[in-house]
Amino acid sequence: MGNATAPERILPAYGSGCVNELIPTMLGGGPSGSLPVDVSSAAPRVLIVLDGLGWDQLTDRWHLAPTLKSFSGGPITTVAPSTTATALTSITTGLTPGEHGIVGYRMVVDDDVLNCLRWRSDDRGDVRKTTPPDLVQPYPPFLGQSVSMVSKAEFRTSGFSKAHLRGARLTGYRTPAVMVHEVARMIREGEQFVYAYYDGVDKIAHEYGLDSTYEAEVAFADRLVGDIVDALPTGTDVVVTADHGQVDCGGGLIDIDSTVASLTNGLSGEGRFRWLHSIDGGAADLLTAAEDAHGHHAWIASLEQIIDEGWFGPSVSPEARRRLGDVAMLPWEPIAFDDPADSGLFELVSRHGSLTSSEMVVPLLGATT
Repeated sequence: MGNATAPERILPAYGSGCVNELIPTMLGGGPSGSLPVDVSSAAPRVLIVLDGLGWDQLTDRWHLAPTLKSFSGGPITTVAPSTTATALTSITTGLTPGEHGIVGYRMVVDDDVLNCLRWRSDDRGDVRKTTPPDLVQPYPPFLGQSVSMVSKAEFRTSGFSKAHLRGARLTGYRTPAVMVHEVARMIREGEQFVYAYYDGVDKIAHEYGLDSTYEAEVAFADRLVGDIVDALPTGTDVVVTADHGQVDCGGGLIDIDSTVASLTNGLSGEGRFRWLHSIDGGAADLLTAAEDAHGHHAWIASLEQIIDEGWFGPSVSPEARRRLGDVAMLPWEPIAFDDPADSGLFELVSRHGSLTSSEMVVPLLGATT
């Protein structure tokens, strides 16, 4: 797979420093020895997820993040794929992707491709009723506890929220000031754990890349964390992490080689973790063609190799396996593989999903007010 110019793959460190360890440790009293911050305290705790703020991007910009730099901690890994739908579900459930089954941004469910963030299929549109989120992801988030959560108001009724936040008492915010106010209010009123989610860093990276606009957003997110710290009662533990990092692709969206495309009967995943679904019986030929055409700028792996190497965890359920393709292509260069069915409101500049350090390594930082 790949060639001599490929960098080191960063595989998820399941059980030895991965985002899926946080909730079992913080809510279930599990050991935190593999984590760079002790998150098992009995003090009131706030877990802040800053979507898209990778360790590499943060440490390159410590001068913009004095609050986070003052925290203790260090790097851990996210899951594979290094993408929001999969990683947030692993954070909230404490499970690996192979267990909870949200195995990508776009995955095959009921012979159709489900966009997990929008909970829409390519063919049927909104499928919240026909493809119930609690059946696609049946495991209770937050160890089955009814925790308080602060997130954007528009996420309250989304299918993805029902899949990965089910049972949480979600308070919506429309401005960051309200986010600060609600987190602090909940702790003051006696909540022992609050989960807070902020998506600004990820949104700006996707639209602008890792330029000066992105740096302004990183600085803002750092001030946001500082505002939360300042608003909380003394003795509150604040833990900050992320679901993935970013690679600035500069709009480098490339077509899949025509020979490779001729051997597929569909695509899923996303630009930096592109699944190829083979024509019946043609997985071996598809793997060879993908390696020949794209092995100079991407890791190419069969489904069997991915499962054997534990990319999705030590075990993959039969349901999760059926949602995957036959061959995966993961660029290490700053490019993405196009899928005409996977489009949005604007062209993405920064992306994620692959196994580079920039995408896989995220911060776990902590402080006590």
